[in-house]
Amino acid sequence: MASSSPSSLLLPPGSSSGKTTKRHGSINVFDEAQGLMNINVQCSKLDLRIRAREKKVDTSLMKRRDHVIGLALGVSSLCNMGLFDDIAKAAGLPPEDKPRLCDENCEKELENVPMVTTESGLQFKDIKVGQGPSPPVGFQVAANYVAMVPSGQIFDSSLEKGQIYIFRVGSDQVIKGLDEGILSMKVGGKRRLYIPGLLAFPKGLTSAPGRPRVAPNSPVVFDVSLEYIPGLEVEEE
Repeated sequence: MASSSPSSLLLPPGSSSGKTTKRHGSINVFDEAQGLMNINVQCSKLDLRIRAREKKVDTSLMKRRDHVIGLALGVSSLCNMGLFDDIAKAAGLPPEDKPRLCDENCEKELENVPMVTTESGLQFKDIKVGQGPSPPVGFQVAANYVAMVPSGQIFDSSLEKGQIYIFRVGSDQVIKGLDEGILSMKVGGKRRLYIPGLLAFPKGLTSAPGRPRVAPNSPVVFDVSLEYIPGLEVEEE
C-alpha cells in the first residue's frame, strides 16, 4: 500500500511536514565590481549550496566571498516554488501548465450543475458522482486535490507533488471544509468544494513567489477526487 506525506498547507495551523523538495537552476548576475557571474543554485528546505564562477575579478578574496554571500541572500528565493516559472515568463517562454482535476470542458459543465449548501455554509458541486462507499468517520482516505483562491489561482496541489494525499477523515487533520466535503463523497467521485472562511484557514497562509496569498478566514475552493479508502475495499469484497 502506498503511503503519502501530508501537505503542510492542509494541516491545522502549527503542524508541519518533514518532506524535503529539491530544486536546481542557474541565473546570470552582472555586477560592476565582479563582472558577469553565473550562479548555480541547488536548494531544499534544509540545504542551500551556491557555487559562483567569476569571469572578472578585481577585488580581494575576502571581498569576493562577502559578495557571493550577499548574492546568496538575493537568489535564495529561487528555492521557493514558482519563481522559476516567473523567470521563464520574463524570458518570453510559455508558462508550465499546472495539472487540474477540472479542465475547460469540466468548467463549462459545472455551470449547469446544481449547487448544494450544507448547514455549516459549505457549498459543493459534484463533478462526478462516485460509485464506491463513503468514508466512515475516523477512516483513512486517499485523495487528490487542487486548492485555489476564488479567482482560480492554485496555491497547493497534490497533482503537482505527484503524490496522493492520505489522511484520517473527521479527525481534524485537515481544514473543516475539506473534512466535511469528503465525508459525503463516494469512492471514484470528484467534487468542487466552495469553502467559506470559517471552515478554511483561520490564520491564513503565507504567500510564495508565483502563488496567491490566502488571507485569514478567507474563502477557498478545492477540487478533490476520492481515490480509495485504505482497508475498506477489502472489507467490502
